[in-house]
Amino acid sequence: MPSQARLDAFINAVRGGDHAQAIAKFYHENATMQENLAPPRKGRDTLIAHEKAALARITKIQTLPPKAVLLDGDKVVINWVFILTGKDGVRRQLEEISLQHWQGDRIKTERFFYDSKTAWTPTDT
Repeated sequence: MPSQARLDAFINAVRGGDHAQAIAKFYHENATMQENLAPPRKGRDTLIAHEKAALARITKIQTLPPKAVLLDGDKVVINWVFILTGKDGVRRQLEEISLQHWQGDRIKTERFFYDSKTAWTPTDT
């Protein structure tokens, strides 16, 4: 179960923009990550590689303060909002719910829920 301080450190790492480093520092070696109903990605190295590839497709990511953070034992729920600027200069907003299961002070499983249709709609936010 994460302490509040450990959870705050994770949130600050993500807000800092180095998402791949946050995965390296806060996820178990054999962690899984799943987007909506897609099959889960498995293993921290796979998660890091996927995150780096995703970040390479954009020029900027801004992570807003979470709208909500719920900590209940080893379960964490975070309502994230990201503003992504594509290489085409178009800004898009992604709002997602992250459901995490922590084991000790690291994330063991994470599943993201978001509306994939509106996730990539251009925004002026």
